[in-house]
Amino acid sequence: MHAALEATWNSVSTGSPRSMWRSAANRASKDAWGKRLNNKLSSLSPDAASPRSPVRDSLLKDSPQRSPSSRAAMASATSTESAPEKRTVGLPPSGGKHAAGLAISFDRVEKRFGSLVALRNVTLEIPAGEFVALLGPNGAGKTTLLRIAALLMNPSSGHVRFPSSSEAASSAAGGTNSNADAPKKLIAMVGHNTLLYDELTAAENLKLFAQLYDLQNIPDRVAQALDACGLASRAKSIVRTFSRGMRQRLSIARALLPAPQLLLLDEPAAGLDRQGLAWFSATLARLRAQGATVLMSTHARNESLDLATRAVSLSAGRVERDTGAGADPRPFLAALRAENSPEN
Repeated sequence: MHAALEATWNSVSTGSPRSMWRSAANRASKDAWGKRLNNKLSSLSPDAASPRSPVRDSLLKDSPQRSPSSRAAMASATSTESAPEKRTVGLPPSGGKHAAGLAISFDRVEKRFGSLVALRNVTLEIPAGEFVALLGPNGAGKTTLLRIAALLMNPSSGHVRFPSSSEAASSAAGGTNSNADAPKKLIAMVGHNTLLYDELTAAENLKLFAQLYDLQNIPDRVAQALDACGLASRAKSIVRTFSRGMRQRLSIARALLPAPQLLLLDEPAAGLDRQGLAWFSATLARLRAQGATVLMSTHARNESLDLATRAVSLSAGRVERDTGAGADPRPFLAALRAENSPEN
């Protein structure tokens, strides 16, 4: 069932929750939950997906009770916050600790799209808690590497492993390991597509993803997330009315809801205004202090690069430069900034 649901989530970037749930139910119809959901959806009226539809509210409030692993697998593929204590989104409750970061290993990873080779023999060992700045020009392979790390795409050859994961899962070419989906509940990604639903409000979008992750105290988590990203006053606003920057803030808040151990960011600062950038930089600083592992593709001008503990530069799908684990990336990043200065 997980494979069918993942395929559904990967294929749906926009549209109504009704069509999303219907597609998921059809693909998983042999599963008992899929059959129940199919029966429920078959009785819906054509305008059930309208912004003010009570059916939409029903889907959000009364979604089927699935296992935590099922919800986490679905939510991670879109990709992508039991105590009611107040806390900033992405942070543990007061007095608690953020889970240790998730290490990731790329072993001779290659990815081909027909005759196009997007990644060529990429080998990287990224320890838990590392903050990696992934650099390179457009088409260098950064997005492909992040999608493979998120288990949204299989490499054509080579392996991706998570050595610090208790499930010890891996992804390999030519098939999937029986535990290949296990780390997904520990991973979140923010990509070029915000993966938000225009006909839902900001709060309803976060509530939907929180339910998929099987989180506890969802109303509190959603409220805290919206407050942290500066959208509390727009909690009940339909997302289609949001600016590009507001959508990006909400997308980042969505990814931080489950406090992921591995956060994958693909040019996440795009569209953020000065206030949004300040919030985002502060959030990344807290995540780094808590030990989360972060891989962020970005440009040399991004101020958040100052938080990086390592820099990896890609060119034509190959690792061109790697400052290495534990080394100081600042000289390399300073040189890149100088190269990209408008004066040059």
